Amino acid sequence: METSAKLLEDSLLLIWNERNAERRLEVMKEIYAPEIAFYESNNDEASTGYQAINDVISSLQAQWPLEFNFELTGPGQVNHQIQHIAWTLGIPGQTPAASGMDVALIENHKIVSLFLFLNLPENQ
Repeated sequence: METSAKLLEDSLLLIWNERNAERRLEVMKEIYAPEIAFYESNNDEASTGYQAINDVISSLQAQWPLEFNFELTGPGQVNHQIQHIAWTLGIPGQTPAASGMDVALIENHKIVSLFLFLNLPENQ
């Protein structure tokens, strides 16, 4: 059993921050199970598999300035096969453009399900 949230930390720092789609796809194979399901919101169906998630990341990154990165707001937490991590997104050293957390289900030392919880701005 994983005793640290390294898989989830690596998901953000090594996959979601990677701007090269081919390199990102290779790293996914080390961290995500082939059948991984990514749930962006409760209103959408899951994106399933490496290529679908890679496409989601590429599409999102195309909307962001090149300097945007995910940064962890603290160490991840583990409770059995569930991992949780909080993050910010933006230009390092500046006020973040977004913040939220990811929750992952781990099986056989790989992330099989990834859930995004985006913090909404105060005025919504």
